[in-house]
Amino acid sequence: MPRGWFVPVTPGTRFVTVGGAIASDIHGKNHHLDGSFGNHVTRIRLMLADTTVVEVGPRHDPELFWATIGGMGLTGLILDATFRLLPIETSRLSVDTARLDTLDDVMSEMVASEADFRYSVAWLDLLATGKRLGRGVLTNGVHARADQLAPADALQPYAYRADQLAVVPPVVPPQGVINKLTVKAFNEMWFRKAPRRRQGELQTIPTYFHPLDLIGHWNRVYGRAGFVQYQFHVPYDEVGVLRTIIQRLSAAQLPVFMTVLKRFGPGNPAPLSFPQAGWQLAVDIGVARAGIAELLAGFDRLVLDAGGRHYLAKDASLTPAAFRRGYPRLGEWQAVQRRVDPAGVWASDQSRRLRLT
Repeated sequence: MPRGWFVPVTPGTRFVTVGGAIASDIHGKNHHLDGSFGNHVTRIRLMLADTTVVEVGPRHDPELFWATIGGMGLTGLILDATFRLLPIETSRLSVDTARLDTLDDVMSEMVASEADFRYSVAWLDLLATGKRLGRGVLTNGVHARADQLAPADALQPYAYRADQLAVVPPVVPPQGVINKLTVKAFNEMWFRKAPRRRQGELQTIPTYFHPLDLIGHWNRVYGRAGFVQYQFHVPYDEVGVLRTIIQRLSAAQLPVFMTVLKRFGPGNPAPLSFPQAGWQLAVDIGVARAGIAELLAGFDRLVLDAGGRHYLAKDASLTPAAFRRGYPRLGEWQAVQRRVDPAGVWASDQSRRLRLT
């Protein structure tokens, strides 16, 4: 950033490596415009299972290149990579905020406004019911120009600080502090504090892109059992499935405060890349809740019947059969993986559970 550049894609946390960004083919708030991280990679230097080091790219062994993009590290060790950066004038974002009263309002506004902004994301209140179902806050952003900064900030246009504002202490009740009462209060506060309409507010990169990074050990609020993030995609013409899942989550009245709705643009050639054109929803759910596994299994069926899929970087519960339905090009990826790792050296708990290799 001090040299006037920004990463082409950033997820919701800055604590991610370049190798992890490639292996998970991460996406951000700009997928509708810029695609996922793999779209911007031009070269990867990879150590194969037999310790051979090779260079691959979109035009040099493209099959291995695209198998590595989104391949969860199972094609080899990513030693280094080259990728395109985004030129910026400042370290600020110019953000437009809209507080919207229904799910229909949120989705309509996203569709109408996304072409005008590089970044777009909506937070939804999944405890809202009735006419307020799916109400949320939409924040659209672009990198701020130098002439938008206040005179004092213009002296250091690339100034960047990512300090933590607080740390959740290790002494937390075993069941955590996330419950329907606390989350309902938080969701109401988060919704009401957002302006009905605000344009051109300057925000820092941590505030807009990585808000949870501002709180150290924030996961502790879920207690010892922790949480899972359920993240899925459905095509644009299957928006009814998205609505059904949101309705069922609202009816279950689970204490959910982290809910992210985004729109994806076209996918890339990687067989195991998650993003495809359509809607994606990510929901953090504490696992210390009865019936969570059954609820998510029901969602799996809806998503897969709609031609959707789940994000490998977040998955903790998919079955091998469910994964194969969501990723019909798995066989194509496996052929490349076995070419460079015939003995099955590279493996992970997830690859064994899903029988990827």
